[in-house]
Amino acid sequence: MKPNAQLHTFLKPYDPRIRELALQLRTFITDTVPQANELIWDNYNAVAIAYSKTEQLKGAFCHIAVYAHHVNFGFNRGTELPSSTLGLKGKGKHIRHLKVTDFQTFQKSEVEKLLLRAVALSDADLPKNIAVVSAPKSMVMSISERKKRP
Repeated sequence: MKPNAQLHTFLKPYDPRIRELALQLRTFITDTVPQANELIWDNYNAVAIAYSKTEQLKGAFCHIAVYAHHVNFGFNRGTELPSSTLGLKGKGKHIRHLKVTDFQTFQKSEVEKLLLRAVALSDADLPKNIAVVSAPKSMVMSISERKKRP
């Protein structure tokens, strides 16, 4: 799936290394779960991209959040995932994440296992009345007027 044309515009203010990292993580997710929709928020503090088999954040299984010096690779239901050697971070009720600064050291095989488990968790909880789209889309969900980031 090609990214929404606005995604490159949203990422443009970031350092080229961070832009590339965000796009590499995006490709990792879309290659691993090609049937996922991409939901994009150009927020005040980060560009956030969630992945869901529906068109709603409610069904999202993972996300990336682009910051000035790193990208977070997050699991929306990270507290329900089996423990791993990755050392997921976070203190919230559900979300756990990895701080990624370099794609070369990103533990792809370990993350892929957790990603597929996260998809299974999400799939199991999808209400019967929510449509799962067969042709994935990349959609901008909102654009914040004010920015407190690059």
